[in-house]
Amino acid sequence: MAKTEKAAAAGNKDAKVEVTVLHAYKEVLEQGKNARIVEFESKDEQDCARNLFLLTSKPVLYVCNVGEADAKSGNDFTKKVEALAKEEGAEAMIIAAKTEEDIAELESYEDKQMFLEELGLEESGVNRLIKKAYALLNLETFITAGEMEVKAWTYKKGWKAPQCAGVIHTDFEKGFIRAEVIKYDDYIQYGSEAAVREAGKMGVEGKDYVVQDGDIMHFRFNV
Repeated sequence: MAKTEKAAAAGNKDAKVEVTVLHAYKEVLEQGKNARIVEFESKDEQDCARNLFLLTSKPVLYVCNVGEADAKSGNDFTKKVEALAKEEGAEAMIIAAKTEEDIAELESYEDKQMFLEELGLEESGVNRLIKKAYALLNLETFITAGEMEVKAWTYKKGWKAPQCAGVIHTDFEKGFIRAEVIKYDDYIQYGSEAAVREAGKMGVEGKDYVVQDGDIMHFRFNV
């Protein structure tokens, strides 16, 4: 097949994809609904939809501010918001801002946990908000730890080790050799990097390793 014929075929395919995506959105938007409720199966359709940058296709998280008494179970108003969010393919959560302020004023972790237990909550609203936002945006965190500091780095879920190395510095990605990985639970169990190494729990991963949330990583590179 000549180059012109190939280009024409590719152009026809792209046009069909665009028409399919636009028709799907048109049907939903004319009903006064949000674009985010439309789901596309093929990667081509997903890419095309993403490139339209429709405002109502963006992820949304409704945060309902309530009083302390409703911090655990919400109320009639929050239930309406939750129903609305579900209908339009969004997320919703409850938070008591005044309670969060009170928690922030407590100095020790133990005092904060005791306060939460008294309210019947497992964790603070701020923590839940961060987790919800990260999940909504398809984000995760890996950790680097050295003698001077420990840092958390944000990356897109599904990224491989070289891409995550590039979050720290582009040279890390360009000259990536391998990644030394400690699982967060193993670090908590054994208490130190040396103990994890001694137990044989440190993994050595290559370029195809898909980084997992909470991985503690040390990158080897050469540029």
